[in-house]
Amino acid sequence: MGITNRIVRQQLLGRRSFSSAVIFDRAVKRQQRNNIALRAGAADYEYLKDEVARRLIDRLEDIDREFPFALDLGCGSGHIYKSLSEDEGLGGVKKLIQCDSAVETKRLIADEEFLPFPPQHFDLIMSSLSLHWVNDLPNTFKQILDSLKPDGAFVGAVLGGDSLQELRSAFILADQEREGGISPHISPFMNVPDAGNLLVSSGFQLCTVDTDFITVDYPDAFVLMEDLQGMGENNAVQSKGAPVTRDSLLAAASIYQAMYANPDGSVPATFQVIYMIGWSPHKSQARPARRGSAHKSLKDIGSATINHVDA
Repeated sequence: MGITNRIVRQQLLGRRSFSSAVIFDRAVKRQQRNNIALRAGAADYEYLKDEVARRLIDRLEDIDREFPFALDLGCGSGHIYKSLSEDEGLGGVKKLIQCDSAVETKRLIADEEFLPFPPQHFDLIMSSLSLHWVNDLPNTFKQILDSLKPDGAFVGAVLGGDSLQELRSAFILADQEREGGISPHISPFMNVPDAGNLLVSSGFQLCTVDTDFITVDYPDAFVLMEDLQGMGENNAVQSKGAPVTRDSLLAAASIYQAMYANPDGSVPATFQVIYMIGWSPHKSQARPARRGSAHKSLKDIGSATINHVDA
């Protein structure tokens, strides 16, 4: 069961399937990332990404080993680095390369869909709130696997399909009422079973997937949408349909307030975060026993006599 936390911020997207089809406009998403890198007060919008990076590093700390050479894929402004710096042991990381598609990051520039690294290059690859904007996820995950040394680890976090359900519902009702149809105003995200299947089908071993729900309170729906833009998490679907009209936007905000408002008048927004860990194959890793190799049958175990000994 996910851990539900609530972050209160004062005034200051459905599910997807995996294929090579182009869902997101990567040029638009790159421009959005560049815009937020240049935006005045950009740090005011980093609270969610900082929190998710902190939780990702918490999971990394559970792995009792060192990683001499690590990559932060889709680093943004360095959320993972900030969390690593707060950890006394640096999560076992000795050297970190930061990589993002936004030009203004002043680090290594690369597209998550076309990784420029040689095979078996990194001991650890991390990615926090970046890969859910990739079109061909199976191909990207295979590239990540190829870039890892044997027994190397991938630790990632993406937004899940239950994110922003309140905003989705408000827009659906507003569009039906004012436009007579529905347009995709929020990008689709993966769900938990798909994350596990993606890791396994890409060739990762010893895979684990878990999820958190983070609830953030906003003064109103307009502040939420402004913050999504400030985070670079606004819509980037290739075929957006008709742009949202002012009438539908006002209706969606009103519906959001009526359906979900807190007693103090603020509105909650739920973000589902899916965390993934997978390992590149190595002969030292535990493997399931060959089918039929057991020396005892479950039938024999079930019929065994249990003797109780009194102390």
